[in-house]
Amino acid sequence: MTGNKMETTVKIGDSVIGNGNPAYFIAEIGINHNGDINIAKRLITLAAGAGCNAVKFQKRNPEVCVPLSQRNLMRETPWGLITYFDYRFKVEFEEQEYAEIDTFCKSLNITWFASPWDMDSVDFLEKFNIPCYKIPSAKLTDDKLLEHVRGKGMPVILSTGMSSLEQLDHAVDILGKKDLILLHCCSAYPATYTDLNLRLIPYLKERYGVQVGYSGHETGLPSTVAATVLGACIVERHITLDRAMWGSDHAASLEPSGLSRLMRDIRLVEKSMGEPVKRILESEEPIIKRLRNV
Repeated sequence: MTGNKMETTVKIGDSVIGNGNPAYFIAEIGINHNGDINIAKRLITLAAGAGCNAVKFQKRNPEVCVPLSQRNLMRETPWGLITYFDYRFKVEFEEQEYAEIDTFCKSLNITWFASPWDMDSVDFLEKFNIPCYKIPSAKLTDDKLLEHVRGKGMPVILSTGMSSLEQLDHAVDILGKKDLILLHCCSAYPATYTDLNLRLIPYLKERYGVQVGYSGHETGLPSTVAATVLGACIVERHITLDRAMWGSDHAASLEPSGLSRLMRDIRLVEKSMGEPVKRILESEEPIIKRLRNV
């Protein structure tokens, strides 16, 4: 699969992704709303205020996604000691909540979509006319889900964490390369810097000939900025109101100040990249007159 010609840009809503366009920033809310629509709205407001392009949620049908062996496991939650099965329902938004999210995002002029974990959830999300589907790393080997998503004819973003090259080859074969964006990813929460392997971003571009972005689960900011320098056309980071909140993803998420700094730094670095042309700059002319005497 090496040596493929780069695919054309991909359009998500009104945004053009890839080939020199600014990195498309996805603020991953996931289930960090803890089942509370008001927390979700505060996170959407945070993302819109920071200049993010989109917010993303996760959608599951617990009846399909929770294995029988895990359903009766007990878990300490904000709702008390309940089964894991009951917990999964507590953090799921249904049609009423997503209708509120849809209206709220439109009022703030920010895009939203979600990662469906099963085919029922793909069909559920279709009624909201989302601009793309995001397949999480955990579902990369679910051939039926990949086929079902691709059958909707929408752009597809595929996270590539916890997968071998052979598994990724297979997933790309199923999805095809039209309107496909891969996200390089280490799926540990939080991920250590030594496991990030950012050089895979240009490698995946070369191998598959598609646009490649980055989904980061590290706690800091510099590596995500570096990902854009290496050509990441999408940046995805989890966001939270407070990393100390209850829930599995908060510790690997960005708080409001971190999100604002990251957005600022990415945009500044993009302005700094320029082009590979060596010339005397207009801003240097007065310095030449003052300092150069030969």
